[in-house]
Formats: sequence, C-alpha cells, structure tokens
Amino acid sequence: MPLFNSPFADLDLIRQPEQANDPLLAFDAADQYLLEHLAAQAPQPGCRVLILNDSFGALAASLTGQVQVTSSGDSHLARMALEKNLARNGKGFDSVPFIAANQAWQGPFDWVLLRVPKTLALLEEQLIRLQGHLAPGAQVVAGAMIKHLPRAAGDLMERYIGPVQASLAQKKARLLTATLADRPHARSPYPCRYLLDEPALELVNHANVFCREGLDIGTRAFLPHLPQGLGNARVADLGCGNGVLAIASALRNPDAHYTLVDESYMAVQSARDNWQAALGEREADILAADGLAGVEKQSLDVVLCNPPFHQQQVVGDFLAWRMFQQAREALVVGGALYIVGNRHLGYHSKLARLFRGVEQVAATPKFVVLKARK
Repeated sequence: MPLFNSPFADLDLIRQPEQANDPLLAFDAADQYLLEHLAAQAPQPGCRVLILNDSFGALAASLTGQVQVTSSGDSHLARMALEKNLARNGKGFDSVPFIAANQAWQGPFDWVLLRVPKTLALLEEQLIRLQGHLAPGAQVVAGAMIKHLPRAAGDLMERYIGPVQASLAQKKARLLTATLADRPHARSPYPCRYLLDEPALELVNHANVFCREGLDIGTRAFLPHLPQGLGNARVADLGCGNGVLAIASALRNPDAHYTLVDESYMAVQSARDNWQAALGEREADILAADGLAGVEKQSLDVVLCNPPFHQQQVVGDFLAWRMFQQAREALVVGGALYIVGNRHLGYHSKLARLFRGVEQVAATPKFVVLKARK
C-alpha cells in the first residue's frame, strides 16, 4: 500500500474494518490538501487543532507531535482506525484525545480541520457546537473531494462561523475556509423527533442518525414481522440506529434480554434515550462497537439487523457481509438472524453460504424479510 505523504509526516495507514486485498486507500487528496494548507500557515507547536470526521486517522496521526491535536467524530470504526494507525506508525495509540460526536469539546481551538460528512445535519450540528470553542482569529477549514462537496456545506459554514473562501481545485479536491466572525448564537435543531403508530412511540434521533426525520421504509417493512414468543432469549439489534427494532421487539418479549450496538455514537445516544423513554429502567446493553466483534461466541439466540449498504460515500455489501459473519459467530446453534434488505441485493443467496437454512418471512415490492438459522 502507498504511504500517505504530507508536510508533517509520511504514514503507513490502513482502513477499518480491515479487508484482505482492499483496493481502497485510507486517505485521499482532500486529506493531503488540508494538511498542505495548514503547513503553509506555519502553525506553532502550542496551537490547538481540532480534527472533525477524520475517517481513518490520516489527519490526526499526521499532526501528532506537531501541534496540540484533538480528534472528534461520530464513527467508532474511525476511532479504532486512528488508534491502530497511531500504533502502526510508532506513536502511542492514545496519543490523540478522541471525543465522540455526542460529547462536548473543550476549546478554544486555533484551527479546525474537518472532512465534510455525508450527512449535512452532522456538519450543521458540529458547526453550531463550535460556537464558543474558537479562539480569536480561528479558521475552520473544510475539505472534500469535489464530487462529494455539496454547495450547502459552504452555506452552513457562512451561517454559523463566518465568511467563506473556496480554494482552487487540487487533485479533484477543494477546501472551504471560514474565518471566525461575529455570529448570533444558534440553537441546534437536533435531535429530531417523530411519532410511530405501531408500536406507539416518540423516537428521538440525533443529527447523524439514518432517516432521523421519519421511519425508513425498510424498517417499516420489518416491524410487523419481528419474532415473538422469545421467552428469556438473548437478542441483539445489530446496527441498531435509533433502537426501534430492539424496542419494538422488547415490548412484545418482556423477558428477553437485549443488546443494541451501532458504530455511530449519535445512534447509540438516540437508542439509549428511546429505550429509557419506552421501557424505563428495564436493563439492556447499549453500546458503540464494531458490530458483534467483541461478543462472546455462541452467546446470542436472536440477531435483528437492517444492514447498511455503504461506509461513508463508498457503496457496497462489505459491511453487511461482515455483519452476517459476526452474527453467525455470536449465535448459538439453532439461533436465528432476522434481516430486512432490498430485493436486488440478493441477501438470500449470501446468507445461504453462511447458514444452514434461509427462509423468506415476508416481502413487499421492494424489500424482503429473511430468517437465517444457524
């Protein structure tokens, strides 16, 4: 794999989760452009730099030991990548403080380098949270590949930070630089809430939650067909989002024990809020994690999953396939994985390679609900 070269360091970086013969790099031209821009300003060693949405640690690992750097984002996988890439390049795995996106920063910061996230609501939330955490004269510099840079990103920076200057394109990447100016203090519009009829719930959704303004159609197709009569089964909601699958299942299965996992810190916060609102003090394990990677083998009876089909802007079934494998490892013999997926994704044949029996539980013109038994 090629090294990541910047004015601050030359690094050997890997993506997370790791994939054999992965053709994708753990960095791109926007990462290099951001670091070159910062280097041209000759930052002093004592200046404080906040890195936002650093997918695999390229920015934060490059700046370690050069400035006082803090990394923050909504991805547990990104946090794991940062720790692994720091260690991989001879730095302490904990040498860069990481703050989950649902936690508060401690400013003031002289510079903010951010990768424009796929979800503009997350960008808006982060820009609002920056208010009060920027030093006088601070600059917020956003980087993205041009094909992934919406016009609205600059508009949001202008609204919440100050005047924005767009750079020339470089290797199909562009920077947007906002200089701190006097702006009225903004109130965040997040989290969002929506009502669900069956079961009757009001669901809280923090900024980076998938389909935060309404129930996604895949989950809507899945809800009527969740398993019942589970007794005291151990159930996991894998990629739980706002927790609606686990909550709906728990309401029908009062003696079952639930584990809710997602790699998004904001999803996990949403799931915790929603679980408590719907089920009070009923116990559940709700955590940010790399799927079921840390779960004991053969420790679950049922896994519920509405798998993702992308990681940031990369579309594919790698994450879904990995989740299926994790589910198989975690399930007891005779346990079952229930999933919903688009018909065209062909999950039936994929599951048949891992499980001894796969059946179609339900179908709509667009989605299928499948049960795979170990």
